[in-house]
Amino acid sequence: MRRALILLWAGAVLVAGCSLPPERPVTKQELYKTGVYNNFQIKESPENVLAALNRDGEVVVEATYRGTPYYVKILATARGLKIEVIDR
Repeated sequence: MRRALILLWAGAVLVAGCSLPPERPVTKQELYKTGVYNNFQIKESPENVLAALNRDGEVVVEATYRGTPYYVKILATARGLKIEVIDR
């Protein structure tokens, strides 16, 4: 019984950690409202980023800001897009 509970708990943790597609598709206007393409130089096109967001619910892109490299993580949440900037 205890083993079954542990496996059930571990399975719930794994499923909760996976990203899911957004409830409604993200639009290009929503992506541009974040200002991420104005503040950073991003190699990936907005269309590719939108495709990944609408498929997976999140995307991590390589970006530069004033010559400094960063990773930019964009999450599609129910409240809108959330941006996280991570040093490389």
